[in-house]
Amino acid sequence: MSQSLSPSHLPASITAPVALPIRTLLPWAAFTVLLSLLLLYFVGAEQGATSLISGHAVHEFVHDGRHLLGFPCH
Repeated sequence: MSQSLSPSHLPASITAPVALPIRTLLPWAAFTVLLSLLLLYFVGAEQGATSLISGHAVHEFVHDGRHLLGFPCH
C-alpha cells in the first residue's frame, strides 16, 4: 500500500474512444424523441377536449406527475 503512482507504472498506451456511426444512433435517437413526446402528451395534455382515451384512467395514473412537473389539471 506504500506504492506511489509514478509515470513508470502507468500504462504505455491509452485507448481511443470508439466512434459510433450516425446510422447506428439515429434510430435510437428518433425512438427516444418519439417516446419522450408521447410521455409529455400523456402527462401534460391527456384530459378534456384533447383526450385520446376516454375516461379518467390515464389522468389519474399521471396525476401526481402532472403536479410535480407544474401542469395544471384542476
